[in-house]
Amino acid sequence: MTRSTDRLLALAMLVVGFACFAKLYLALGGQPPATTRAEIFGAAGVLSILAWLLFLAGLLPAAARHDPSAPLFGRDAEIAPAGHPSLRRFALAVPLVALLAIVADQFGPWRGPGGEPVESKEVTAAPAQPATPVEPAPAPAPQPATPAQETAEGLPGEPIAAPAQLTPLAAVPPDLTSVPPAQPSTQQASPAASQPVQQTALAPVAQPEMALPPETVAPPPPAPPAQPTAPEGHRDAVVWLAVSADGHEIMSASTDRVIKLWDIDGKRLIRDLGVHKDMARGALFMPDGKTALTAGDDGEIVLRQLSDGAVLHVFSSGANGGVRQLKISLDGKRAVSGHDTGSVVVWDLEKGAVLHVLPGHDWSVSSVAVSPDGTRALTGSIDGELKLWDIVAGKQLRSWHGHDRGAYGALFTADGHHAVTGSGDYTIKLWDLDSFKEVRRFDGHSGTVYALALSSDGKRLGSVSLDGTARLWNMDTGAEIAEFDPGTGPMYSVAFAADGTLLTGGIDRTIRDWPAGGGDGVVLFAGAPE
Repeated sequence: MTRSTDRLLALAMLVVGFACFAKLYLALGGQPPATTRAEIFGAAGVLSILAWLLFLAGLLPAAARHDPSAPLFGRDAEIAPAGHPSLRRFALAVPLVALLAIVADQFGPWRGPGGEPVESKEVTAAPAQPATPVEPAPAPAPQPATPAQETAEGLPGEPIAAPAQLTPLAAVPPDLTSVPPAQPSTQQASPAASQPVQQTALAPVAQPEMALPPETVAPPPPAPPAQPTAPEGHRDAVVWLAVSADGHEIMSASTDRVIKLWDIDGKRLIRDLGVHKDMARGALFMPDGKTALTAGDDGEIVLRQLSDGAVLHVFSSGANGGVRQLKISLDGKRAVSGHDTGSVVVWDLEKGAVLHVLPGHDWSVSSVAVSPDGTRALTGSIDGELKLWDIVAGKQLRSWHGHDRGAYGALFTADGHHAVTGSGDYTIKLWDLDSFKEVRRFDGHSGTVYALALSSDGKRLGSVSLDGTARLWNMDTGAEIAEFDPGTGPMYSVAFAADGTLLTGGIDRTIRDWPAGGGDGVVLFAGAPE
């Protein structure tokens, strides 16, 4: 009976041993070991096989080791040793230890619900988390050009004069000539937002040498499109445009010093109306339809006859310097001129005399507008200061800093209570002249807004800029209606034609006509060959 029991125990231990080794083989053979502990099954398997071998040694016949005369029955038979007792006792304990180890492994405290391991021994490479992209620092917004910088991108060939003779594109107030050094940022660079991924250390992989990419050279920018030319055209930038009351003629002024009169309908030059001794700045049709008033850097305001360009009268600004801007009242009785010395002069055109000299600006005057009733004037200078004048009494009504850079292209609206100004800070502003507050802003240009024009119905505003574009705006909402870009460089002059189209002039020497609803323009009058 004892031998039968021993044989059953030996068979059980053999089965347990092979089962443990089978588990261990699966664990080490590439199968997921999430539900096993290799060290426990390995130890149990070795012990079970060892116990089985010991049983084989312990179950040898007793006669082989004892006296053959010893009785094999009775009391002596019950106590007769059957093999090696010490080895047998050790072998009996082995299967119990193996079974306890297996039970503990399957149902121990390190197992979760359902027998799943709480912490897996699996060594898997965690998928690399994409590093949070570090957004590039935003490109710094373009800084408005100072008047000195506008010289480089503005009117070509304009000299930089002494402070007493500064030009609107050359003179620079002391607080605009130097840019304070950039202050160090108080914000520390934040570390990358992504957390480091824990990964099993691997043997370093030899990286192949990276060949440097071939050096590339940026292709040169495309040449501007060829422009049509005409021998009778302007030979330099067109800086002023005016349309006659009947809408049939255009008058233009240029840095080539010439004033020209054009026939819109026939698309031809009528005549060179006159030549200034220095850069021509403005040309205005008089209300009588027979004469024109022109001005230039030579400090002269000249009354000319349209029929043949004959000079009727010359108003000399004298010590007040060159004329930067010139406007006349609707009745043609008064004119207001702004000068490079900062002076504002009011002229009596009927008497050919000076009414008032208003030395109000500290810097060159860059814009002038006269109210519809002819009693007030708005002037701006290259430091952004705006002034409202009573030109009848010759006194200042109000002064305020309207722009961060020079104020250009000032004009009154038809009600006389509002005005619009462009600026070197790239903005256009609508002002309430009763409260002297900004009512609306027109944003879109990326360069100095150099000239403005208002449509005859007062609903649309035209602007040109040193950014090389012209734009149409809705006066009621401030929304941009259209943008025009010939790709030929800065624009300096703008006017509305009688049919509502927009006329522009610029550094390319041409006068262009742009459709009221947007689209491509046409060269109305070409510049002279270079």
